[in-house]
Amino acid sequence: MSESASMLVQIIEGALLAAGRALTVAQLGELFEEAERPSAVEIREALAVVSERCEDRGFELCEVASGFRFQVRQSLSPWVARLWQERPQKYSRALLETLALIAYRQPITRGEIEEIRGVAVSSNIIKTLHERDWIRVVGHRDVPGRPAMYATTRQFLDYFNLKNLDQLPALAEIRDLETLNAELGFSEPLAAANDGADQTISADLPSAAASTEDASSDAGDSDSADAADPRAPGGAQ
Repeated sequence: MSESASMLVQIIEGALLAAGRALTVAQLGELFEEAERPSAVEIREALAVVSERCEDRGFELCEVASGFRFQVRQSLSPWVARLWQERPQKYSRALLETLALIAYRQPITRGEIEEIRGVAVSSNIIKTLHERDWIRVVGHRDVPGRPAMYATTRQFLDYFNLKNLDQLPALAEIRDLETLNAELGFSEPLAAANDGADQTISADLPSAAASTEDASSDAGDSDSADAADPRAPGGAQ
C-alpha cells in the first residue's frame, strides 16, 4: 500500500471514530480540500481496508442507510450491555405488528393497519414510532378524511442495520411474527398474546448502533411500548 493510500485509510478510520454517527462516501470526501480530494472509488477501497482491519476486533465497520459506521459486534452485546444499568428496551407485540405492517405495506394508513390487525391502533404506538424516528408521514390518501400515509425512515433502516428495504426478509420466508422478530434482531421470542394483554418482548441491541437511542410512551397502555432508554453500546470511541 502506498503512503498516500495508507494515510487515506487512517484519515477515514479516524473520522469514523470521531463522528459517532454514520458517514457517507460523499461526506468522507468533504473532509479533503478539493485539490486533494480522493475519488469515490478510492474512498471505498480505503473503507474495505478499514473493514478488514476490524475482523479480529470487538467492533466492525457496517454500512447502513445513512452511510458507514463503527459498531460493537452483535455477539458481544450481552457483555457490553452491562455497562448500562437500565433495563433493556421492551416493545409490545402490537407495536411490532404495526411497525412490520408499515415496513412491508408502505405507504399505509392507520385505518388500513387496523383493518389488517382487526383491532384499533393505540395512539401511543404511532407516537412512539414517530418519536424514535422510525416512521414518517409521506402523504395523504385521496379518500374522505384524507388519512395520513406512513412509511419507514432512514433511521429505521440504520437501527436494524439495513442499507435499504430490499434487505428486509422476504414475506414469503416469514410465516409468523416470531420469524420477523428473529430476523430483525430481537433476541427473545414473542409470546402468543391477545392484543389486550400486557405482554412484551425485550429488544436485544441490534448490532449496537453508535449513538444512544431514546424512546418514550405513556406507561400503563397495554398497546404501547415500554419507555426505557435503550443505550446501545457505542462504536469504538
